[in-house]
Amino acid sequence: MTTNRQAEAQEPAAPRTAVVTGGSRGIGRAVSERLARDGMAVVVNYASDATAAGETVAAITAAGGRAIGVRADVADEHAIAALFDRAEQEFGGVDVVVNSAGRLALSPVAELDLGVLDALHRTNIRGTFVVAREAARRLRAGGSFVGFSTSVIGTRLPGYGAYTASKGAVEALTMILARELRGRDITVNAVAPGPTATDLFLDGKTPEQIDQLAKTPPLERLGTPEDIAGVIAFLTGPDGRWVNGQILRANGGLV
Repeated sequence: MTTNRQAEAQEPAAPRTAVVTGGSRGIGRAVSERLARDGMAVVVNYASDATAAGETVAAITAAGGRAIGVRADVADEHAIAALFDRAEQEFGGVDVVVNSAGRLALSPVAELDLGVLDALHRTNIRGTFVVAREAARRLRAGGSFVGFSTSVIGTRLPGYGAYTASKGAVEALTMILARELRGRDITVNAVAPGPTATDLFLDGKTPEQIDQLAKTPPLERLGTPEDIAGVIAFLTGPDGRWVNGQILRANGGLV
């Protein structure tokens, strides 16, 4: 005879839900698809490209997963609150937040257009804070927040001053937020990809520059979005529960 306690133990775990900002293209899409394969319902956030978001959602559902696309500017606190509302309405709550939305602009410091700097920091710094703040308010116990930094913080390549400064803010926030969430069983980490073959990375670079960057890591290749998605899957899955407040440099062996 099965007792109530035995019946409860046999019940499958409730499905988890992930919010992936910038989840329709590049690394974000790979993360969305990987977390869906791992059994999570996924809210695919996008800023403007509804077609790409629809393609990502279609790919997930065609593979048997659950996903919806939600448009929101990550730096707009009202839009992000509405995004989390939608996640809770559709899937019952939020367990994982991956803030992969970001902006890249390259320029020597002496030539930097301050309007470009403001736009970059609005997405990369304000956007990270807005999404992290909502995640801190809404994540359920056992949840995870993952931000995005960059391995250029270590390599210090010329031209990346504005971008790297914005990602330094992400790294500074990571441990502080982890400590602020003490006692809630929520992990907070950041991933710092190295050179990864995405449209964002490849844009504006010559074939020679790309080839040179590909040969820089000891593994002598560019990373793939799937490489980074695998790291995210680890940090947000059961095997990553003891990793907290860390910056994981997924870069093939760069500094």
